[in-house]
Amino acid sequence: MIGRRSFLAGAAAATTVVVLPCARAEGAGDVALRAVLDGLAKLDGPAAKLKKLAGVDTHDLSPGALLDLEAAREGLAIDARIAAILPFGRLGRSPYSVTPSTGAWREPAAPDAADRIAADSTAVRAEAAAGIILPRDALDRTVAGLAKAAAGATGGVALALAEQARFLASLAPRAGAAGVGRLPHGPEYFDLLIDRQFGGRDAAAIHRRVLAKAREVAAEADELLARLGYAGKTTGERFRAAFRDPRFLYADSEDGRNRAVADMNRWLDRARGRLPRLFGTLPPECANVAVWRMTPAEEAAKKAGYRVLPSPNGAPGSYFVDLSDIRRRPDWSLASVVHHELLPGHMVQLPLDVRADPHAIRTDYTAGFSEGWAIHAEEVMARQGAFAGNDRARLGFLHWMLFRLCRSLIDTGIHAERWTLGEARATLDAMQGEPAFFATFDQDIQRVCLEPATRVGEALAWLALTDGFDRLPAAALPRRRRGAIGDGRLRLSSLDRRLAMPGPARRSS
Repeated sequence: MIGRRSFLAGAAAATTVVVLPCARAEGAGDVALRAVLDGLAKLDGPAAKLKKLAGVDTHDLSPGALLDLEAAREGLAIDARIAAILPFGRLGRSPYSVTPSTGAWREPAAPDAADRIAADSTAVRAEAAAGIILPRDALDRTVAGLAKAAAGATGGVALALAEQARFLASLAPRAGAAGVGRLPHGPEYFDLLIDRQFGGRDAAAIHRRVLAKAREVAAEADELLARLGYAGKTTGERFRAAFRDPRFLYADSEDGRNRAVADMNRWLDRARGRLPRLFGTLPPECANVAVWRMTPAEEAAKKAGYRVLPSPNGAPGSYFVDLSDIRRRPDWSLASVVHHELLPGHMVQLPLDVRADPHAIRTDYTAGFSEGWAIHAEEVMARQGAFAGNDRARLGFLHWMLFRLCRSLIDTGIHAERWTLGEARATLDAMQGEPAFFATFDQDIQRVCLEPATRVGEALAWLALTDGFDRLPAAALPRRRRGAIGDGRLRLSSLDRRLAMPGPARRSS
């Protein structure tokens, strides 16, 4: 049974997460705060919402409720500033109201579709007047999508779609380069979007740090690739050769797919045994997980990988791995997937998040945390020696790290460093070489152009978790790891406070 919430976790993999219901015990203070937070939806604008939170009494709040309030206050302050400098598009997400993947045009069968499409057209006209116009590639794809939707519609909806398509097409001569840094107040806007994802600003400093980390990982990968006998002028070329080595590819057959799942479950068993050392004690459902094949129909439809979270009532958790294009998934690439998607990654953090039941406002202003935790989990396992003695599994881990780092690099590159799309593509080709099986390089670049700061937020959460734990003595790590996720997802400021707390971490409510 599908529960009351679904998360899009690991957006990179378009992974659907099905969450089974789990109630959180709430005291009177928590109930009162949740009512206030729920009521914010009736207020107009982030400034008014922020003012409503000014007098909230915090003395009777549980740790989780305090996190809800902290995230709401920080996030609404960011949104208030965004609304003041760039009051266009989808607040806190994109300066564009209509894109190839967003806008009322995507739901032409909705009862009020004609009115909503017309409202979007009004918004697009205001954006264009302010110089906010989609990059040419995205503009062309949006116009094509609108034209196709209009051809299949009737009446007022068809007219509204056709009019929106005509206006967007007329903007083609004015379409600019990709990157929000070119817009009015663009650099500040991008910094605010980064802050909204998780916390932290200064895109230029972030870019330098991520670039240095990527070069460090690429250097290790180069050494390993050379030792394994793969040649090429760049790290990317050597990775492409490794990914095509037939000795390590699964057969495109039932037996091949079954073997891949069995291999992943063996890695999972080893990871399960490390959980006490990493966390001390965890709720039993966190370890009650397994990897499964999709149904033949799902594989034929090339359904993206997805997970069903375990439940405290004993229902097991499952990760259904996408093996439709199995020849692009060498055996050595799957171990790190287990640590990211399952243990100690998403299948540790997300069940605890369900228990904590963060308010939707906190979820909105901590968008980078869940993916950042899962990336951090891969790194933790590497440091714990999970890949010791297995150079190829280590190589897979390094490639996944470069994938995460390069996504962040093209995000800051395009939006802060004024990279062209060609420069972004060249970076991916040279450093990563082989795209992740679920998205081409061009698709990744397109998403980064229209979802600024998303990939940066994920990388920042990962690096902040690693930095924070690196400052702690080894004996404190299990307790602090639980403290970092026991009350649900965090913003950077909350994470810093939790890791700095003396004595035992605060217990989850």
